[in-house]
Amino acid sequence: MWAIVDGVKEKVGNFRVEPPGLFRGRGEHPKMGKLKRRIHPSDITINIGKDAPIPECPIPGERWKDIKHDNTVTWLAFWNDPINPKEFKYVFLAASSSLKGQSDKEKYEKARMLKDYIKNIRGAYTKDFTSKDVMKRQIAVATYLIDKLALRAGNEKDDDEADTVGCCTLKVGNVECIPPNKLKFDFLGKDSIQYVNTVEVELPVYKAIGQFQTGKSKTDDLFDQLDTSKLNAHLKELMPGLTAKVFRTYNASITLDEMLNKETKDGDVAEKVVIYQRANKEVAIICNHQRSISKSHSAQMSRLTDKITELKGVLKELKIDLDRAKKGKPPLKDADGKQKRNLTPEAINKKIAQTNAKIEKMERDMQTKEDLKTVALGTSKINYLDPRITVAWCKRHEVPIEKIFNKSLLAKFAWAMDVDPDFRF
Repeated sequence: MWAIVDGVKEKVGNFRVEPPGLFRGRGEHPKMGKLKRRIHPSDITINIGKDAPIPECPIPGERWKDIKHDNTVTWLAFWNDPINPKEFKYVFLAASSSLKGQSDKEKYEKARMLKDYIKNIRGAYTKDFTSKDVMKRQIAVATYLIDKLALRAGNEKDDDEADTVGCCTLKVGNVECIPPNKLKFDFLGKDSIQYVNTVEVELPVYKAIGQFQTGKSKTDDLFDQLDTSKLNAHLKELMPGLTAKVFRTYNASITLDEMLNKETKDGDVAEKVVIYQRANKEVAIICNHQRSISKSHSAQMSRLTDKITELKGVLKELKIDLDRAKKGKPPLKDADGKQKRNLTPEAINKKIAQTNAKIEKMERDMQTKEDLKTVALGTSKINYLDPRITVAWCKRHEVPIEKIFNKSLLAKFAWAMDVDPDFRF
């Protein structure tokens, strides 16, 4: 489906309404199992130009809920979520559209802008760790956690929403103080993904968390003087448009940029791709982007192990053949008892080199699969990593961009493809 925006044909994103069915939700959602009712045209508000003809309603006898002509928003249609009526479902332009590309670029430029403020921001919150004003102290510690651990700000939840947690909504029981200065976090984050992490923190932060916990039960708020709106208002005073997500985007992108610049060495394309994946993995860990181990993981690893064992057997035979060829003797018969072809030592050496290369590649693939089995690389690539870092790195090190970005990401990040090879975040 396409839309005409300012005379330009743009692709529309997901425009399908979910059919009726049982709601599953993510994690232990309190509304799991409830029936999602059918959405009718009378539930849907559409947004079109003032002079545009109103699209015909596809169901006879029905009509659209409302027709808007708002050119200050990017949604094309919306309706209330049938399970959580306070929330909305939207139809937007596709990720590859020029409007979305413009929005993405602005997002990453805002994160880059944080570079100019980060030193002063860190200095300010470090100073407030020991403030006598409890709210100032709580804001300082919360900002530190958002900066250093890439935690989301968190919003207060109603009883009918999944009980997930962010920085401002941490409970006393979600954080354990481990002397002398470690904190163990254990809570359900976005999409009910468990966040478990033990980190070393600055001593004033450790002491402040202990003070915030004193005299409270495990279910009490850790930051009892703070909520998301207060924190966001404070962040915007530090830098225009600053939010917890800008911190996440900045820390994810700067980590990728620095790791790629430091770790990339001369080598073949496959070795460079592994270096990129390792850097991407570090970012995914920072952002807590996890996935469950796929059912086929152990079978894939077994197949690779069998192939490596088989190739090592071939390599052993080739070395025996090489030794015999150097002495002018014919090669031994193969496993089926057939006579092998006579080859020169040079030809056998070439086969040995090819077999060694295959073994090295398979061992590298095995290591990568094992390293990434519980880490989801895609989310950070789509939402938190400035694509210009990747494109510039690929240009500098002669890595085909298709080795890093799939077809949909290439379309989404078309705006980043002309970046200079010397670009640094």
